[in-house]
Amino acid sequence: MSAELDEIERKALELPLRQRALLAEHLLASLDEVKFAENERLWLEESDRRYREYRAAGISARPCADAIRAARERL
Repeated sequence: MSAELDEIERKALELPLRQRALLAEHLLASLDEVKFAENERLWLEESDRRYREYRAAGISARPCADAIRAARERL
């Protein structure tokens, strides 16, 4: 760890239990935000790829209602 991180950790561990728990909750939530942003980026890339393939006539399309009906029939 860097000296700065060691100092932050030392100070955080001096906090009362409730404040440490709140800090931990905030730190963990910040990691979820990164995961969400990464997932969103990946899905946007995938949807763009699929749209470009569709426009180039590389894949077929069908109405959403038909796709949902077919999926339900498979269950």
